[in-house]
Amino acid sequence: MVLITMLRGVNLGPHKRMKMADLKALYETLGMTDVETLIQSGNVVFRTKERSAEKVAARIEKAIEERFGFTAPVVARTAAELRTVIERNPFAGRKGIEPDKLAVHFLGGEPESAAREKLAAIPPAPEEMVLDGRELYIYFPNGMARPKLSLAQVDRVLGGRMTARNWNTVGKLLEMAERAESAAR
Repeated sequence: MVLITMLRGVNLGPHKRMKMADLKALYETLGMTDVETLIQSGNVVFRTKERSAEKVAARIEKAIEERFGFTAPVVARTAAELRTVIERNPFAGRKGIEPDKLAVHFLGGEPESAAREKLAAIPPAPEEMVLDGRELYIYFPNGMARPKLSLAQVDRVLGGRMTARNWNTVGKLLEMAERAESAAR
């Protein structure tokens, strides 16, 4: 199985620093193969014989804590799930949408109905939010640097076990995953 894992909160400031070469080596010690990283924010595409993405993510989290000395939540998606994320993009086909202003927040699990209700009550304007399963799509028409939407509030409502990637990165991760799938055939 080809998996994509995305770490939350690494290499954003002076804390939780790691080199991607060291992260790649860690994955290889865990038995992952064809390990590739993308940019410095903890995106990893690899093959594994394991069948549970959640169990793999938990093993990686534990190994990161042991090796690097800090906790970094890990969200995992299969290549097929990432393809579906792209297919379900609620902003696809809409004129004027700029890919670098669209982010997907990958959640660790599907939110409960109470969390969905609280999320719906958060005023997003001028940003737009669409929750679809375990993904929250947010479009930032004025860019991501200073949104009006309180991302901290969104994070609290959804339980904090999520990580965001911009649309360009999501596309690149899928390309990498599809290359890994083709190589496995």
